[in-house]
Amino acid sequence: MNNIVRSVGGCLLGVVMLVSCGKDPNSPGKEFAPNMYEPVGYEPFRQSKKHPFNPEGSNLLLPVEGTVARRNYKTVFGDSTGRDLMIYNIHADSIEIADRVLKNPIPATDAVLAEGKVLYERYCQHCHGATGEGDGKVGSVYKGVPNYTSDAMKNLSEGHIFHVITFGKARMWPHGSQINPEERWKIVHYVQKLQKGS
Repeated sequence: MNNIVRSVGGCLLGVVMLVSCGKDPNSPGKEFAPNMYEPVGYEPFRQSKKHPFNPEGSNLLLPVEGTVARRNYKTVFGDSTGRDLMIYNIHADSIEIADRVLKNPIPATDAVLAEGKVLYERYCQHCHGATGEGDGKVGSVYKGVPNYTSDAMKNLSEGHIFHVITFGKARMWPHGSQINPEERWKIVHYVQKLQKGS
């Protein structure tokens, strides 16, 4: 009797093992929430299966014909030499290099300061306040916003300010994706005006 039970049990175990194995050796079996493991959209640098609409099967596609290239930030300001507004390829963690190397390529005219003020009011004033004293509506709740007129901040270089706007620092988030280089340099001019208390 024990032999029969063992042989039946062994047969059942064998059947369960055969049934539980899938045909695809790469299949993990049942997934609780497959959309948490595999993205629904086509991500260019992560691919688990062949792309259904690309003949090569890759998620990485070439730009379509007629695609406009990324903007060239070489701009002329009154003279014939084109000035590169990005100027550098400094790493986000290299603020000391930016502090020493970067110089504002945009002349500080009244029109530039007026534009810098408008941009400052749009992107900075809610934290830094109208006078740059860190007393904006967000700054009063979100503590630690610097005062531009303080001894520690009033001598910051234009390269330092540009770098912080671009990549952020401490509690300030980066704004490089929201403000183009020309606008950042105009804000730098206005911030330097606030540093002087004017």
